[in-house]
Amino acid sequence: MIMQLGLAEQLRDRDSDAADRMVRTAQDTASAALAELRDVVRSVYPPVLSDRGLNSAVSALAARSPIPCVLETNGSARRPMAVEAAAYFVIAEAIANATKHSGADLLSIELGGPPALLTVEIRDDGAGGAKVTDGGGLAGIRRRAEALDGRMTLSSPAGGPTVVRVELPCGS
Repeated sequence: MIMQLGLAEQLRDRDSDAADRMVRTAQDTASAALAELRDVVRSVYPPVLSDRGLNSAVSALAARSPIPCVLETNGSARRPMAVEAAAYFVIAEAIANATKHSGADLLSIELGGPPALLTVEIRDDGAGGAKVTDGGGLAGIRRRAEALDGRMTLSSPAGGPTVVRVELPCGS
């Protein structure tokens, strides 16, 4: 990208159309690099998961939430690493979405389910009306669940509450 911009600067006086094309190419390169960087950041396994487990990691997320958050954990059995990471990122994204869009005064997070299925439910008492849109946080939650053969359901009537439920299989 730096090289492309340097070439564009050299071309600016001689061939402004070529310089403009080079700047657009540099912009495209920067956008692609940023998308790749976001993917890498999203895929990093938080050390707190391996050190202390999902319940502790989610407890830390809840404690940092700008919206007061109640956490209920039903069982403390460890789940496969990929399942715990998916659940962690689902909850982090749901908290971020609620913070940005819901106007909620309270969040509740429930973790549970039988050994073969981790269920995650995030509920807010906000305005409701949440929808899954391409490129949005809820679409990311759905993709993360589906990548593990899980599913996401959303209930968000006007006036609230909004409930995001994710089921993640833990079987072999």
